[in-house]
Amino acid sequence: MGRTLLVTGGAGFIGSNYVHYVLGSQPEDRVVVLDKLTYAGNLDNLKSLVDDPRYHFVQGDICDAETVARVLDAHGVDAIVNFAAETHVDRSIADPDAFIRTDVLGTHTLLEAARERGMRYHQVSTDEVYGHVPEGASVETDPLEPRSPYAASKAGGDLLVNAYFVTYGLHTTITRGSNNIGPFQYPEKVLPLFATNAMEGEMLPVYGDGLQERDYQWVGDHCEAIDLVLRRGAPGEAYNVGTGTSITNMEMTQLVLETLGKDRGLIRHVADRPGHDRRYCIDTAKIRALGWRSRHTPQEAIRESVRWYVDNEWWWRPIKSGAFKAYYQEMYGSRGDYQAG
Repeated sequence: MGRTLLVTGGAGFIGSNYVHYVLGSQPEDRVVVLDKLTYAGNLDNLKSLVDDPRYHFVQGDICDAETVARVLDAHGVDAIVNFAAETHVDRSIADPDAFIRTDVLGTHTLLEAARERGMRYHQVSTDEVYGHVPEGASVETDPLEPRSPYAASKAGGDLLVNAYFVTYGLHTTITRGSNNIGPFQYPEKVLPLFATNAMEGEMLPVYGDGLQERDYQWVGDHCEAIDLVLRRGAPGEAYNVGTGTSITNMEMTQLVLETLGKDRGLIRHVADRPGHDRRYCIDTAKIRALGWRSRHTPQEAIRESVRWYVDNEWWWRPIKSGAFKAYYQEMYGSRGDYQAG
């Protein structure tokens, strides 16, 4: 007997990839997507599923308790998988209010709905809740030390999820993923931004010296891990998800240019953003003990992601020609060049 999943934020980047994964790998499951369709939500991400009888879309806000309740009851939902979030660090620095509302208050609304119905709840979180990791690797029991409004809002959501497990006995799980890349990623994020800029002959704005370290993972690998934890993870537990290998942003940038056959002269080092975490690194032993392994190295994930943007200009060109232009100019137009020391 299959499950009916409510996938919140399912028209966004990771959420839409997860919807495709579930419908492709779980033939008896049904998926209801609830998405507010903010700037990063895009129904083009799901358009190949519109004729699938196991898929249903509802436009709505996870902060709206009445809408959440109506969707859960109308569709007989068994479990909530929460991808809905404001996610871009730069935007959180400029306007933290939306992040607190969606990532904290929205999470609370969903948890309350799950508690009232006794259903399973999974929270999709981020390794950024651990903050800067100068050495070693973060494990799930490490203290949360977020350093940006985005990371703080996600940490707040994680703590609420844990509280609902401890206080109410709600069947909860959390995954904390490293930097995802792949299809349908909104081009404010570094890899699609750099790939599409390079394709257009535009500069690639590298923050600071570009030696920040990140674990770039293929979004499809992450989706497999999320689904595994939803179905087999221990209640009340969090699981780190990533390749376990970090590379510098300059290495990523150079690999993007190499994959496209573009010149390094497109790189422009710009002033770093405030509070930029220097290094993330997570220990993935806990989820590997469930039988999961990343299928891609960071380098393979970067190359495959770049090739997707090469092959899918239909998807990203309309985005970059619209309101994104004003955002890009505001974000990078007045940002000075990086000055070492």
